[in-house]
Amino acid sequence: MNLKAARTIGLFTLILMLGTSSAYAKPVQKNRQYYEERGEIVWEVPTHDKLIALTFDDGPDPVQTPQILALLKQYQAKGTFFVLGKWAEKYPELVMQEQHEGHEVANHTYAHTYAVKSTAKDKFTQDMVAAEQSIMDAGVPRPLLFRPPGGFYNDMVIDVAKQKGYTIVLWSWHQDTRDWASPGVAAITNKVLKNARNGDIVLFHDKVDGRNQTVAALKTILPKLQQEGYRFVTVSELLAMKAKEAGKDGVSFK
Repeated sequence: MNLKAARTIGLFTLILMLGTSSAYAKPVQKNRQYYEERGEIVWEVPTHDKLIALTFDDGPDPVQTPQILALLKQYQAKGTFFVLGKWAEKYPELVMQEQHEGHEVANHTYAHTYAVKSTAKDKFTQDMVAAEQSIMDAGVPRPLLFRPPGGFYNDMVIDVAKQKGYTIVLWSWHQDTRDWASPGVAAITNKVLKNARNGDIVLFHDKVDGRNQTVAALKTILPKLQQEGYRFVTVSELLAMKAKEAGKDGVSFK
């Protein structure tokens, strides 16, 4: 075999090996760990301090939101309200009150648009931007956090959020109260109290049609966790604490 033939065979073998290894390469699993490590989605923010972020979706509501705001004020608690643009337009005074009382106002789309496979990127972007505009029209600064309705996300949602400068925030898996399904005041209360951990992000709703179980549950949850030494902060405050601890200890709390 001459040198030219040997080189040709060697090159062919190398290409074949690379192709085979590529074909059998393990695909990247885009699970929670994948997105957390890339800093693309936040589920919770583990911290050394006894801090919890209470979040409220789908409002504002003219009945339930004021009751929740009154309870938060009573216990010196701060919350994060992921508002729908259509309700921000209808009740701008409540959005302003949330901001004025030290809570965080965040984006939950304009009309509760789910990010399913058939959802066009342009439509989803328009819905996000419309909600943002409604919030700002209420006199509140541009929101920095975004929660996709239903917690549904995909690469399209992440791309749009990045383009618009948002951090995607979901919730602690062990702190989904499912209050929207009206499971009962005791069920909501027990879910939160029995699973409370530093850095939790708790999911509530401040607009559940015709029901006020969330309000009733908060009347027990707030004082009980306060007695246990927890402090209620906004999601952005929780993220700031994570950054502070990471800088102090030289480690990351993911």
